[in-house]
Amino acid sequence: MSFASKLKNAIATNQSILCLGLEPNPEVMPAKYKAKYDVDSLWEWMNFIIQSTADLVCAYKPTLGFYTALGSGGLELLAKTLAAIPPEIPIILDAKHADLNSSTVLAKTAFEQWGVDAITLSPYIGQDLAARFLMHPDKAIFVSCYSSNATAQDFQEFPNLDQPLYLNVVQNCQAWAGLEQLALEVGAANPDALAKVRSQAPERIILARSIWANSQANSQANGQKIANLAAILNAGLDANGGGLILPVNQDALAIGEPAQLVRSLRDEVNQAIALTAHERPTCDLWMPNVCLIDQKGHPHANLILQLFDIGCITFEETVQASGQVFPYYIDLRRIISNPQVFDAVIGTYAKILQNLKFDRIAGIPYGSLPTASGLALRLNFPLIFPRKEVKAYGARRLIEGNYEAGETIVVVDDILISGKSAIEGAQKIESCGLKVRDIVVFIDHESGVCDRIQKSGYLPHAVLKISEINETLYQSGRINEKQFLALSHL
Repeated sequence: MSFASKLKNAIATNQSILCLGLEPNPEVMPAKYKAKYDVDSLWEWMNFIIQSTADLVCAYKPTLGFYTALGSGGLELLAKTLAAIPPEIPIILDAKHADLNSSTVLAKTAFEQWGVDAITLSPYIGQDLAARFLMHPDKAIFVSCYSSNATAQDFQEFPNLDQPLYLNVVQNCQAWAGLEQLALEVGAANPDALAKVRSQAPERIILARSIWANSQANSQANGQKIANLAAILNAGLDANGGGLILPVNQDALAIGEPAQLVRSLRDEVNQAIALTAHERPTCDLWMPNVCLIDQKGHPHANLILQLFDIGCITFEETVQASGQVFPYYIDLRRIISNPQVFDAVIGTYAKILQNLKFDRIAGIPYGSLPTASGLALRLNFPLIFPRKEVKAYGARRLIEGNYEAGETIVVVDDILISGKSAIEGAQKIESCGLKVRDIVVFIDHESGVCDRIQKSGYLPHAVLKISEINETLYQSGRINEKQFLALSHL
């Protein structure tokens, strides 16, 4: 089961969005365990916390540094602690890992040996670091993008509050993986920063930090805490009232009956969520730059945003293969350098192809050949492709790959602008005694191109229309009105 599915189930079962840290920190250790302070007493303490709260939280978050600080005994303690967590509760290993050389080994150890479901990473090594962890398909990473620590502001808010570094981190890291595998970690003591992160990442899971700073229990402080919690929920919950994980106050580790405190916090949070739900439609924090598109009507909205963020759509005057000059350029070849986006794109093609009847897949050179290759591997169908030009030497083949006359071929291309390359490719295939019924593309540029495909005797299928991409980017705040008009039909 994927991390996202496991988390969703735990939230529903325990009616909780609380995450409890498992930190053998001597500063908050209860007196009855602190008297001995050895690995055995720390294990008793961690196990007691787990057994007391397993029906009250949606995740546990052991902090790796506390365990490694104890040496070999600490790693044994970590293994025992992780094994004590019920299998239905997801585990987020708080590592803030930032070393490329050790990343492959840590990913294998954490995910395969320790069995954790997710891990926190520093963003500054970039996608190369994340890729080592994302190779494990059912696991997830939490990218640490904002800290509430006061001395961090000089770095993460550079160069200015309008375009701070931490929002640049949020925008760029989303191209590394889809919603199932990449989440964000945000210090939420500043609800305004949390709201800005949410606006940049409207569908991502966010793990908040530093929300219980004012939770000491006199009535005035408790009232302030509730007010802060409401602001955090307004800023951090997604459009469906979810997508947010909150940490449990570390007081839970220090007291003799942690279940009472955790249950109280859970009830408080749930009550605040219920109140927030009534207010959400008029909450100003949700208005700027948030993608409010109905996901049922636009199931690929997040993918569109990722394609834009990795530079597949740019605004520059470009001459197309057809000779037309457009004030923008769509370059889908960039996706091959972003494995997670590439995988998501192949998945959208696959959903269409699964409803078609064919014997082989053909990719149109050169832009769609990687996609056609990925589809052939995913769907377990043989691949062929028509050459752009026939060599004057060697086998002089018009079609590369093995095939039998009379077979039905589905043609895969990247984008339909004039339809010329797709139609010519299909006709080459047919000239070799094969049949072509369907042409499947990622983007339909509209302007009547599908009608031209049909007049040529083929059935066009497209994952996205250019108008859908345009509307999604505009509504999400990725492009301005001038760019929106430029991307409209010419």
